[in-house]
Amino acid sequence: MTKTAIVTGGAGGMGLATAKILGRDHRVVITDVNRQRLDAAAAELRDHGVDAAAVACDITSRASVEALFQQADREGSVRAVVHTAGISPQMGTADKMIRINALGTVNITEAALAVATEGFALVNLASIAGHMTPRLVIPKRIFRLALTDRDRFTAKLAAVTSRAPKGMRPGLAYSLSKNFVIWYSQQIAAPFGAKGARVLSVSPGSFDTAMGRLEEKSGSGKLTGYAALKRYGRPEEIAELLAFCVGDKPGYLTGVDILCDGGTKAGLDLRGMIALARGD
Repeated sequence: MTKTAIVTGGAGGMGLATAKILGRDHRVVITDVNRQRLDAAAAELRDHGVDAAAVACDITSRASVEALFQQADREGSVRAVVHTAGISPQMGTADKMIRINALGTVNITEAALAVATEGFALVNLASIAGHMTPRLVIPKRIFRLALTDRDRFTAKLAAVTSRAPKGMRPGLAYSLSKNFVIWYSQQIAAPFGAKGARVLSVSPGSFDTAMGRLEEKSGSGKLTGYAALKRYGRPEEIAELLAFCVGDKPGYLTGVDILCDGGTKAGLDLRGMIALARGD
């Protein structure tokens, strides 16, 4: 039976770059909310010789996500999912950030777990921002609600961000949502493991994508100054890692986060963290 890989956020950036790699030995189903961009990306994949299909999906809707997986599974067994869909602080409100980045990850992960079999793998895209979140502000008790009550989880996480000054809320929501992705991918590893399947997260630093450039003035550009490799990463570089993570070779890799940031966190001391928080 044909192996199928689902790539969310597949209309561009890291998602499209990953789909091109996975398309070497998978049928690829890419998804996004923007139908026009999605169709253009699917056409580009086909031009590269990839067996590609495009399915519009709103990851904040559980019904939409389930429909995506059902459609993807019709023509081949879903064996890999790369979940790159998400938004950054310049792209929406704190509430929107939580629904897309956090709740969207829960929806995709639960749908993936439902179809997971031996050898299946899911990788969720987190961020270096999740590693930079001060431990004192990480609401782990609220995170745990994602395992039992999605509605309470999103409502309470939104309430946490609402206590911050208005201008800081999107950034805080982004950091907390990405820290949640790291935490959640670790917590859900055992249920995947019971099926002989794997789940992990990958945390990119500053990458040369439309989203990365959108955040250039608000932090992504400054981060490169602390990196060992003082440049933006290329989408193809992170795509190789994402595709590897859901491949057959790293069969014992699960329940962890992989930081791919060009050595940024290694070069970022307390003084640098404070400077970034102040916007210096």
